[in-house]
Amino acid sequence: MNILFVCTGNTCRSPMAQGLLEDMARKKDLDIVVRSAGVFALDGQSVSREAVQVLREEGINISHHRANMIHRDLVEESDLILTMSKSHKEALLSKYDFIEGKVFTLKEYAYGLEEDILDPFGRGIDVYRHTKEEIKDALEEIIYKGGFNR
Repeated sequence: MNILFVCTGNTCRSPMAQGLLEDMARKKDLDIVVRSAGVFALDGQSVSREAVQVLREEGINISHHRANMIHRDLVEESDLILTMSKSHKEALLSKYDFIEGKVFTLKEYAYGLEEDILDPFGRGIDVYRHTKEEIKDALEEIIYKGGFNR
């Protein structure tokens, strides 16, 4: 299964989600490929140092991540697209209407709630930790439900 996480700049939330899920998949032997991108990303931009720090606290290294702008090939190759906010989902659907049915907000897919993951950009390390926990909890719920095996 190919999973794509999407946020705004692909420097905070979606790289954290990618790193967390790759780590969980390795530990639970899930057969998935995880990627991430941003709707307004600057290709090649470094991940935020706060995102690197809060994942390092989990034993996960995302310092090598570089931002990717969303593009048609990425959405076509993806079996499941999980966005960090409703606005990201709407932006993708307006540009790529053929992805209807495979794009959800992360919380929608995990809990059936169309709520946003808090954007930590520029808000300090404690907000990054909170966001990481939001993402981690949602991913654990999806794994528990078998949501990456559909």
